[in-house]
This record gives sequence, structure tokens and C-alpha cells, in this order.
Amino acid sequence: MSTPQDSWWKSATAYQIYPRSFCDSNGDGIGDIPGIISKLDYLAELGIGFIWLSPVYRSPMADNGYDISDYQDIAPEFGTREDFDRLLAGARERGIGIVMDLVVNHSSDEHPWFIESRSSRDAGKRDFYVWRDPADDGGPPNDLQSFFGGPAWTLDENTGQYYLHLFDRKQPDLNWENPAMRREIWKMINWWLDRGVAGFRMDVIDLIAKEIDRGIIADGPRLHEYLQEMHRETLAGRDIVTVGEAWSANTENALLYSGQARNELSMVFQFEHVTQQWDGKLGKWKPRPFDLAALKRVMNKWQLALADDGWNSLFWGNHDLPRAVSKYGDDKRWRVESAKMLATVLHLMKGTPYIYQGEEFGMTNAAFSRIDQFKDLETLNFYDLQTAAGVAPEDFIAGANENSRDNARTPVQWSSARQAGFTTGTPWIDINPNHSEINAAEALQDPQSIFTHYRCLAKLRRELPVIVHGDYQPWLEEHPQVFAYSRHLDDQTLTVVANFGDRELQLEVPEAMRAEGRGLIANYEDRNVIGARLSLQPYEAFAILS
Repeated sequence: MSTPQDSWWKSATAYQIYPRSFCDSNGDGIGDIPGIISKLDYLAELGIGFIWLSPVYRSPMADNGYDISDYQDIAPEFGTREDFDRLLAGARERGIGIVMDLVVNHSSDEHPWFIESRSSRDAGKRDFYVWRDPADDGGPPNDLQSFFGGPAWTLDENTGQYYLHLFDRKQPDLNWENPAMRREIWKMINWWLDRGVAGFRMDVIDLIAKEIDRGIIADGPRLHEYLQEMHRETLAGRDIVTVGEAWSANTENALLYSGQARNELSMVFQFEHVTQQWDGKLGKWKPRPFDLAALKRVMNKWQLALADDGWNSLFWGNHDLPRAVSKYGDDKRWRVESAKMLATVLHLMKGTPYIYQGEEFGMTNAAFSRIDQFKDLETLNFYDLQTAAGVAPEDFIAGANENSRDNARTPVQWSSARQAGFTTGTPWIDINPNHSEINAAEALQDPQSIFTHYRCLAKLRRELPVIVHGDYQPWLEEHPQVFAYSRHLDDQTLTVVANFGDRELQLEVPEAMRAEGRGLIANYEDRNVIGARLSLQPYEAFAILS
């Protein structure tokens, strides 16, 4: 097994695929595994090291596959187990690993475990899930709310008890206090690892140790006991990567997940840089104005907190978040420049960077005008709740167009052809009409494209140890428009400077930050000197190695 310092995933660039929206091979309007296989050469050209594959397991698709009815089979709309094995083999031939999405906080209510669990109070798998008696008035056991809106409890008429679902009612929560349930999970994990997957991204893993009766939802007291048991029973001795989605993670507990001696996970996805831009009451549906200084404080804090142990996962977007260039850049006049700037800032930090499908050529938010264009369960639930509470429909749609999960789920724009080259049929969700200008085919033909820039960054990460292992030094931390930092390893220094604004800027450079060397990457003219004064173009970003 790789040592902590030479783990392959530290120098790799990751790429997330949301299968439903990636590439449709059979014209049914839904992306599938053969479609992914058809794009493996494209991904190899980009230079990625592993694919995080959002769920492809058998599922009723109440939440687009995050409600699993069979952990060891493939959803028919995505293909077959044989298709999956072909994907594994084809990726491996190109030096790419496949990382599965492990969804074990909850299952589908159509999973055989839950069907047995709800059959009677004495069922053998009753305690595989979380059941409680009604309150004295016959209602839910408590007022806990689902993350998707509404009560987190649903009454099972047959047995007269409520079951817990922190998400949709068709996603009952598994009871991790039951060792028999955990043993079934370990068997399933080992089955996939033995099949050859390169690891797991673990969905809402910080919720598995909830203690409902004590009001503890995230980061429960037995969480790390469960993760260490998982490591011991499944992960230990295997050369794989694991990343836990943990919305409750902070710099105080991050090393519990990813410390080298902890025997838990390789890294976590934390979301502090995301949530600090949300409204305190209405959350993501009412975004705060962008504040670069606040963003830098979070990003720099995480870089420094994991400087000597643990590992950062680096990302702007994923299947739950808005498009990076729409959220943090300028998706109109300065789309190309700001997309390259965002990539430069993120990929040269310490950690493993994740590209979300379409980000590598600058896909933008959907900008839907009607609520019926949205397909996301969360968005539709909150539309009903918030408009019933008095929020104007147009105000909700404006917020959804900034932060709805559907922004990331419009199909990948492969070409300017009809349906963006995604499908020959009718896509399951509307395609962004800007596909005629923004698409992968155009990017591949342009030596100055966003795709070319991402490919260069992935190559630099593979080749330069200072990017993988170098210390991190932030600069100009309170500057409202400039993001700058240095990386140091042995006798090398890498300095990154980025203008997050749409106007030219004259920058006074601190003496300790000045540098002269080889220009590594830039989105305007190459630079090899950082002097006492810099003139930065709108969204300009560059890196110098000295």
C-alpha cells in the first residue's frame, strides 16, 4: 500500500460524472454507462486520475439514484453489470480509477431490507432502520425536519410506527447502531473493492452516527468508531482513495476523518466555503453577495489547518452546487477568463482537485424561467414550502437559478448539434440553450480554450512535487479583489496571483511576495516576474515557479 507521502491520489486530478446528464448512448434521454465509456478518451486527454461516479445502482430514482434498492446491481437506465465491468476495464487501460458513490446513510424504501423491516414490528431486519412510536397526539415522534423540507418522519400504517428519513420519505435512514446492518454494509463494500473499484465517495457520511433521541443529527459520538470499523473491515491494506461528504466538518474535527494515523478516510468534502455565502435564515435560496475576503479566509484556513496532516479536497462545484463560473466568476463577458482564473486558483492549492463534468469547458447555470423546468426534488419541495409561506414565485426562481441543484444537472454540452450531442432523443431535463457556443467540441479545437487550461493544470500537478506537497503561504488576505498565495518545497517557490474582479487593477505587492522565475500558466500573457507593482487584467491569473 502507498505510504501517506506517495499516495497516488495526491497527485491525481479527479473528475465527477453525474451519469444521468453525462452522455446518452441509446437515445432515451438519460445518460448511461456506455455513454461514459464512449468519452473515456476525452477524459484521458484531459489528464484525470480518477472518476467519481455518482450512483449507478438499481434505484426507483426518487432522488436520481441516491435512493438505492440494490447496492450490488446497476440501474437498467444506466446499463448492466457487464457495462460497468467494461467501464472499469476501459478506464484502467487509460490509467483512470473508478470511485463509486457509497450511499449508506439511507437506502430506498424499495430495498429488500426495508420491505422486510416494515413487514412487522418483529421482523428480522426491523432494526436495520430507525423506528419510533407516535407522539401522544398520534403525530410524529418529534418535530425534526427533513433536509428536503417537511417532517423527517413518515407513519407506516401497517406497524403503527414512524420511520426516520432525513431526506425524502422514500429514503429511510439506516440504523448504524445495529452491528448486523453494518456487517451487511462491509460485505457490500468488499464486493465492489474486489471487483476493482478505486475507492469511494461517501454520501453524507457525517450523518450515520445520529442519535435522534438526544437531538444529535451530524457528527454523532460514534461516528469515528464506525469509520474506523469500516476501515478495518474493508479499506485496510488496499491502495484506494476515500472521501467523505461531511457538511458538518470543520477545521477542528477534520483531522479525525483524515489524519494519517486515524485509519479512517483519505479526505473529506467540507462545505464551509459554500455555506458562508448563504443567507442565515433562507439558506441557499437567498444567496449573500459574493465576498472574496470571506471566501479566502475559509480557503486559507483549511489549507493551513491540514498543512502537516490530513488532506484537502478542492472543488468549486458538484452535482449539488451551482456552476463554478456562474457562482464565482462572470459567465457572460469574461466567461473564458474567469473560468481559467478559478481553475488556476483551485488546482494549484494543496489537496486533490475535483472537476465537475462540463466545468472543464465553462458550462454555466441553467437560467430556467419556469418552475416546471426544474426536476430536483429538493428545489420543488422548497418551492411549495416557501411560496406557501409568502415568498413570491419569481423571487424563489431567481434564488433557484443561482443555487438549485439542477444548475449542475443540465446535460453535458458535447457539441453545437441538436440536444448538444448529449442524446438523439428528448433529454430528461432541458439543455442549456447556450450549447451552440459553449461545448466540448469547440473547446477541443481551440488551443487557448478552458479545456486546454485544465489539461495543463492536471499535467503540472502530475509533474511538480511543489504543487502536491509544498507548504502554503497566503498573501493579501483581506484584499477585496485579489487571491494570492505561494507554495514552497525544498528550494522551489510557486506563486499564484488572481484577480477576482471584472476591472483592471493596480496592485502594490508586498516585498516578501515578489518573485522572478518561470511562468507556469496564465490566462493572458505569460508572466515571469512579480515586481513591486502589478497591473492585473479582469480575471487575470498566473503562476510563477522560482
